[in-house]
Amino acid sequence: MQTIVCMKWGTRYGPDYVNRLWSMIRRNTRRPTRLVCFTDETDGIDPAVECQPQLPIELPENLRWLPWRKIALWDRTLPGLVPGETALFVDLDIVITGNLDDFFTYRPEADFCVIRNWTQVEKNIGNTTCFRFRVGMAPEIYDDMVADPTGIWQRYRNEQRYISAVTRIPMTYWPEHWCASFKHGLLPPWPLRFFRVAPLPSDTRLVAFTGKPDPDEARDGRWPAPWYKKTYKYVRPTPWIAENWR
Repeated sequence: MQTIVCMKWGTRYGPDYVNRLWSMIRRNTRRPTRLVCFTDETDGIDPAVECQPQLPIELPENLRWLPWRKIALWDRTLPGLVPGETALFVDLDIVITGNLDDFFTYRPEADFCVIRNWTQVEKNIGNTTCFRFRVGMAPEIYDDMVADPTGIWQRYRNEQRYISAVTRIPMTYWPEHWCASFKHGLLPPWPLRFFRVAPLPSDTRLVAFTGKPDPDEARDGRWPAPWYKKTYKYVRPTPWIAENWR
């Protein structure tokens, strides 16, 4: 059984994001796979998704609803999983476009596989949109964050820079073509984005939508932004998102 986990908190992403994720997983895996969702609100989520309570972590108010909450995944135990179990974490705002089974068998000796961050390639930073880990393998990441959340935030500014800097477990990067950033890798450069649709390479398996636009916005050709930023924050309707994000 392959275990994929996600987290849903707050109001930005509704249950439809979890349900679409589960639907995409089912279509893009051949081996038995389950989805475990750690969430503070289960209403509307497909009963086939294994919902578990939101993971507890004490954070200052300014960090409480930000991706820093993902640090809770590094605690010693996780509800519904056993210590040492291999799990694949994925963010909700992704579009799965290819098979996921290889994410579980790639470099089986590696304890921590992650995306090489697209915008800081030379700095050895992992992007935590999608990463494979073993439950309880590095609890000090969680412990240190709980002990000094403000200090760590001031030093590292975001959770993936923090993890990349302090982890004692070697980071193994996924093959570059597996995971793409919509905004930083697929969206045509300005001004070509006004005339060309963002392409989907045939060997891409997962597309990440960091920041804005979200998948539904890019699908429909919408990029929420102030009027004075519309000169470059523009995306044409993208049909392959509708074909895969369902």
